[in-house]
Amino acid sequence: MATPICRQLGIDLPLFAFTHCRDVVVAVSKAGGIGVLGAAKFSPEELDQELTWIDEHIGGRPYGVDILAPATFEGQGTHTDADELRARIPQQHRAFVSDLLAEHGISSAPSDTTRPLVEDGLGERLLEVAFAHPIALVANALGVPPDYMLREAKKSGIPVAALVGAKEHAIKQARAGVDIIVAQGSEAGGHCGEVSTMVLVPEVVDAVAEIADIPVLAAGGIVTGRQMAASIALGAQGVWTGSVWLTTEEAETAPATVAKFLAATSRDTVRSKARTGKYSRQLRSAWTDAWESPNAPSPLPMPLQGLLSEPALRHVDVVAERGEAGARELATYWVGQGVGMMTKVSSAADVVYDFAEDFADAVERTNAAVADEQPVGAGELNR
Repeated sequence: MATPICRQLGIDLPLFAFTHCRDVVVAVSKAGGIGVLGAAKFSPEELDQELTWIDEHIGGRPYGVDILAPATFEGQGTHTDADELRARIPQQHRAFVSDLLAEHGISSAPSDTTRPLVEDGLGERLLEVAFAHPIALVANALGVPPDYMLREAKKSGIPVAALVGAKEHAIKQARAGVDIIVAQGSEAGGHCGEVSTMVLVPEVVDAVAEIADIPVLAAGGIVTGRQMAASIALGAQGVWTGSVWLTTEEAETAPATVAKFLAATSRDTVRSKARTGKYSRQLRSAWTDAWESPNAPSPLPMPLQGLLSEPALRHVDVVAERGEAGARELATYWVGQGVGMMTKVSSAADVVYDFAEDFADAVERTNAAVADEQPVGAGELNR
């Protein structure tokens, strides 16, 4: 199997794995896909360390970096530091979180040292670090990539990918000069729009084709090879995935959250502003339910909501590992509706191989249907 984007990036399978874990990046790329490291939680110094480790372990295989550079956020253009941003969090919101934790038996206060997901100049500094390493791709979510990203990427000959949740957003991205568009449906974990993947992908493919020859990747709830085959049938050149890697052996997902993922159905996620201040899909829990209650304050804009929520939720993960029921009820993480099909823990490489085999079986079924024949199993690939 090879779509044009495979030849462009030097990969064997059009499977893009977004992850915050460097081990997953390496495992996926070495298995034939391409790992993309989410840089949002790292400082520039930490990102350099992570990418250096990847360079030393990936064996020359291609990988990418995702830089979070939203078009707008609280404090933008003011060079406000983290302490100043934290000072903007209303006491009402702090009290709500403290009361919520206490209601679930968590009395100790979480550390209040979380860095904001976004701040002035951070994206540019992270990008400078990324370009100092042999990356094959740089991606941006939450709007058209900033000028500095497009400019520096083109100088370095590195393609820029951008995530979109609506056709009109894809048109803006194409006109801005991005190289790859990820059409991410509402089923996706993390920040997502309202249009389903099945509708969004062909809409975006058709709209972009009128502007330029830009490859489109499908995203949103995709956790199997048959979904990858469907995406290619819709006009995409591959798939962008994230949730499926959260239950791999290499992932750093909190064990209690992994257990909740494995037990969840596709109906157990919700789009909420409760974690970052922008709509993002996550596992429904007592935390997300509380923020939808009538007495809850309105979520704060990004990055203030994250500065409020992340210390509390990271503390919840720690307490949950001690077996405390209240913390386990609160525990949540970003995950897409495909979580209902994530029923076991596997190595990241095995997930790649499963994608390839399931894709091959899906293609064979399709070919058999066209020829009005019975399909024959594709069988096991060499691992």
